[in-house]
Amino acid sequence: MNPSNIKTPGVYINEVNSFPNSVVPVATAVPAFVGYTPQAAYEGKSYTNVPTKITSFAEFQAIFCNPNPPVPADPAKQYNPQYYLVQQKSQPEEGDYMLIEGDYYSIVPDPNTVYYLYNSIRLFYENGGGDAYIVSVGTYGTPSGNPMKPGDQIVNPNVQLNDLTNGLALLKNEQEPTMYICPEATLLSIADNGTLMEAMLLQCAEMQTAISIFDIIGGRDPDPILYTDDITTFRNSTGNNRLDYGTAYYPFVGTTIMQNTDIDYTNLFGGDVKQLVPLLNPPSNPNQNAEKILSNIENPTGNPLTVSQYNAALLNASSTYAMIINHVLADANILPPSGGMAGVITNTDNNEGVWKAPANTSIVGVSSLPIRLSSSQQEDLNVDAVSGKSINAIRFFNGQGILVWGARTLDGNSQDWRYLSVRRTLIFLEQSCKLAAQAYVFAPNDKNTWEAVKAMIGSFLTNVWKEGGLQGASAADAFSVECGLGSTMTSEDILNGFMNVTIKVAVTHPAEFIVISFQQQMATSS
Repeated sequence: MNPSNIKTPGVYINEVNSFPNSVVPVATAVPAFVGYTPQAAYEGKSYTNVPTKITSFAEFQAIFCNPNPPVPADPAKQYNPQYYLVQQKSQPEEGDYMLIEGDYYSIVPDPNTVYYLYNSIRLFYENGGGDAYIVSVGTYGTPSGNPMKPGDQIVNPNVQLNDLTNGLALLKNEQEPTMYICPEATLLSIADNGTLMEAMLLQCAEMQTAISIFDIIGGRDPDPILYTDDITTFRNSTGNNRLDYGTAYYPFVGTTIMQNTDIDYTNLFGGDVKQLVPLLNPPSNPNQNAEKILSNIENPTGNPLTVSQYNAALLNASSTYAMIINHVLADANILPPSGGMAGVITNTDNNEGVWKAPANTSIVGVSSLPIRLSSSQQEDLNVDAVSGKSINAIRFFNGQGILVWGARTLDGNSQDWRYLSVRRTLIFLEQSCKLAAQAYVFAPNDKNTWEAVKAMIGSFLTNVWKEGGLQGASAADAFSVECGLGSTMTSEDILNGFMNVTIKVAVTHPAEFIVISFQQQMATSS
């Protein structure tokens, strides 16, 4: 209360604030997934191209998944890839295959039916995910009805660059997301994938609130020798702008997200069970039980069974059918690692802090890798002398299992932004201080305000230092905050309305290379 405003005799109360404003830490692990969903509607409202915040997988199901029909009908399928068994003249050199009655069959999908976002969301929540944003750019497109060529990279023509870039642009109005992820980016052509990645990096640099997590085309079924060509292609496709806002993981991961109840005969040959008859009931090894079940599926009589019941009957009747389902299930379970890494990062942030590198940890739900990289093979991924574009490996270690074995951004040659945890910690500090400083916009640009801002930010950084986010024997060694005339501002700055605050921080770096030296010495007497 200003005393000059008091006109009437009486007693007045003036409450004085004892505590200064404080910096509220911003959320550090809020991924934004951009891609295709089974549906995008809730209570009559469309959620297509609407950035939507969810807090659980149940919310994702309610808005972006097909509703289940009444029991006893089977639950609605949310992802329905189509696979074909294509007979080969000899043992295939590429891709998955199986041997049935002396003949080789390649197992290949209809590329128009392959999508990754739904299962990536499941993998995210299985690894400790929490809040997330979903930008559904559309629903699944129509199948082509034809298998792709064995060994080819999957390119889904239903996945369009314009859809994904438009969905990405919608996130410019959202300040909360801290990670951008497009799981279906690898289903684009190499050129379109490169365009999307560069757009993601530029938007991250513009927003200064998020990093992009990339997957690598070719990581799904890498050649044991020529996989380096896929790495080179990726590095050539990402450009050179703001690489510190991006990180990449290689290879894809074999998961247990989909179970054998998620794949059945409707996922084979476009649902045409006639094509299963020569495989399950061949003349050389007849199986009348399997043939009868297939006949009932095609021409049901009386009270027909559900798809899951027919599927269970086929699994019991035919070991060949069970083998086919296992092969298809394994192929459908190979996913880009970005969704799982978003969960790993969230879990690491929640348990240890944003400054802890999300590495030397496992990914829940991952059971296999399409290629097992050795230490010598990882060398060229982790450190690239030409481009500096580091790629984080996911590796298998005996006795430990599958671990994330890399913690770098794409800007691997930069001493400032080499490590992902450093880049994300700076984003966390910058955005927290920025939002707190907005309380002082239009405040008097004088010493009182300067000291208040310094105290507010200093208190925040002290807490971060105590938690281990900054390095130094004391708070003074860990950071400094300056604001004032003669130090950060000139008289002209003040006349122009500028209040400059300079913050210096010593961010902790991961111990990426640990060198232990051993040396023999002569025996000595005490």
